[in-house]
Parts: sequence; C-alpha cells; structure tokens
Amino acid sequence: MNVEMQSVPFDPADPKASIHQLPHAPAVFALYGAEEKDEPYIGRTPNLRGRLERLLQPSPKHPRRLQLAGRVRRIAYHLTGSDFESLLTQFELLENVYGAKALERMHLRAPAFVRFLGSNPYPRVTVTNKPSQREAEWAYGPFASRAAAERFAEEMLKLFLLRRCTDDLHPDPTHPGCVYSEMKMCLAPCYKGCTDDRYADESSAVQDFLATRGDSKLVPLRTQRDKASEDLAFEDAAALHAQVQKIEAVRALAPELVQPMSKLRAAILQSSANPDEVAVFLFEGGQLRGPVPFSTVGMRIQNEQSGSSSLFAQPMALEPVPEDSDQRTEIRDQQKVPRTMLEARMESVLEQLSTDRPQPNPVTRQAHLALLKRWYYRPEVKREGEVVFPDDQGGWPVRALLRAAGRVAAKKLAAAKPQ
Repeated sequence: MNVEMQSVPFDPADPKASIHQLPHAPAVFALYGAEEKDEPYIGRTPNLRGRLERLLQPSPKHPRRLQLAGRVRRIAYHLTGSDFESLLTQFELLENVYGAKALERMHLRAPAFVRFLGSNPYPRVTVTNKPSQREAEWAYGPFASRAAAERFAEEMLKLFLLRRCTDDLHPDPTHPGCVYSEMKMCLAPCYKGCTDDRYADESSAVQDFLATRGDSKLVPLRTQRDKASEDLAFEDAAALHAQVQKIEAVRALAPELVQPMSKLRAAILQSSANPDEVAVFLFEGGQLRGPVPFSTVGMRIQNEQSGSSSLFAQPMALEPVPEDSDQRTEIRDQQKVPRTMLEARMESVLEQLSTDRPQPNPVTRQAHLALLKRWYYRPEVKREGEVVFPDDQGGWPVRALLRAAGRVAAKKLAAAKPQ
C-alpha cells in the first residue's frame, strides 16, 4: 500500500496554531525534526489532536510526560478507519525508515506453522516459525501460537502412523526402535518395520489431511457411516461415528485461516475513514494489499440490533408500483440492477487488489503474516471487521463479501447513531 500523508508545519513557539488544524479522528502520524537525517517519531492513535496535544504542548501539571515540541518541525498524518488499517500503515512507515528493525519496534513475531517435511526420504511433521518459501506448499498455518501448532500436530499424528523422531534415518534391522514403535503408533521405518512404499502412502495421507483440514479422512468416513446406518448396521455406524468425532476434534484445533502458506488467501473488510465506504484488504501472495474503498451508497444494510433492514447507507426514493402488469415486470427487472451494480462494484475492488505486484521481501511477508494472525485470533468481541475466504473453486464469493460489507457498515452506523 502507498500511504498518502497530509503535512502540517509545526512552530514550537506556537504549538496550538498547528495542532488545531488536526482532526479528532483515528490516524497514523509521523513527527519530523528540522534535519532530514533525524529519525521521525511514528505512532498511531484513536484521537490525533488529543494525542499530539499531549506530546507537543508542555504541561506544568505533568513535567515527566514525554515532550517533543522542541524537536518537531513538521507533522504528517494519515487518517484511518480501523485499528487494522492503522497497524498496517504504521508498519509501512516504520519499514521505510528502519527496515527489518520495524518488526522489533512493532513487536511482530513470525507466526507458527506446522511444516510437513516432504523432501525428506522419510517425511515427518514439525513446527516452525520460519517456514521456507521454497516449501511454502508444505507449511500449514498460521496458528495462534506455537503451543497451538504443537497441540494440533500432536493430536493429528495420533490419527496416523507417521514417525515422530527427528533423526536422519538409515533403515537397519538392528536399530532398536523407539517407544512409539513399541506402542504401534509408528510404522517403524528405522528398523524396516514397513516397506518404503507403505511409508510413502502414510506420508501422502498425512499431507492430504493437512491440505484439506481433515476432509480427506472425514468425507469417506461420513459416507461409510451413513451407508452403515442405512443398512441398519448400527454397531458399525457407531464405530465410524466415533472416528468421525475424533477427527472433527482434531480439525477444530486448526481454524479456517490455517491453510498451505502458498495458497493462503483472505479478504478482510474494515471500517473506513469515509463514512460512506468500507475498506477492503486482500491477503494474497504472502502480503496484505489495500485498502481499496468499497462504496456503500444505496446499499440496503441490515440492522443487527432489530433484525430489520431499516438502516441505509444513503436514503433512496421509492416510486409507486403501477398497476399495469407489463410495467410491473419492467420495474422488477430494474430492481435487480442495484444488486447487480453492487456485485460489479465489489468485483472491481477485488480486481484492483488482485493485480500482479512484485513479490514482497521476507521482512514484509513476515510482518503481514503476523498482522493477519494478530487480528484474526483476537476474541470475536474485540475483533473489528469481517473476513471472507475463497470458495471451494478458489473464487471469491461476492455475495458473502457484500453481506460482510453490510455488517461492517451497520456496526459503523449504529456506533455513530446518537444514544
């Protein structure tokens, strides 16, 4: 994203003259000194004027408060509509100044992934915070934490007979094996307890399970369970149902965001600084793109509190329906135009976000993954905005995106409505 900053000159002798030009609104700001070599002070705030009044107006009541008035000569700011946009904007400004140190300044840590070591002659699963881009299709995540990734990997391995050891195996019948082979929880390739083809089949099953978030095992088991139930083989159906529940419990440990890193895509909708717009972001190709504004003018918005559609982004005049049947048909056809226009408008936004862009550098990729993970795994009551994932065919569900945009706009209108 290219951040467009507005600038205001600052005179330390008269700080109020500059500060009073600033709005009471959420923003990311940068305070610049007199010299070009001086590093700027970059921050984000829900109230730009209030924050800079504290930083740039000396107060005898708070002598220990940080005061920067004597060093600042220019204020630059960018209004934002959400905390998500503020974090992304702040990182870009910090990266331009500090490079890789921007991660440390924003306390952004690489998220955890479950990595399938498919290039190993005897594949295994491990947890890592630094998945190789070369093997991005075998790294599954991001998870909320390393502990969450380790728990998922441990529970998932209980469903298979894949090895857990970290040794570089050289199969030898004299190898003593390990406790997992004794417990029949591993195929024991270390002492040739299985053929290489058998271990390759088990490895492929694990990889399919990770890539489909469990569907590779769930779908056939559910089919078998339903067939056994139809055939009145209730004992078999009960056994199969127990297996289904076990797999579903493991699947629940991997939220919908957990995908192969090379295929991780998500559309994120947030409030915008413009009251008649919703900001759309896209995570694709290892980076966050956006925001691109989506206009909600003329869009019927669901009132979440009452369940009615009484909130509108813009008032719309309604013409009386004529009695003539042909005219009624014509009007019904015309009434489909706003819906089609909204879909076309959303598709245009997605097209802008999906345009080819250069591959991000490792620092940007790590930061964008960390920002996405930080936002997604917040408690739902604190997570502002909506997220929509591609459908099974890899396309964007435009109607689901429109409904999500309506929910974001409804919350913004409800928050702005006087109590």
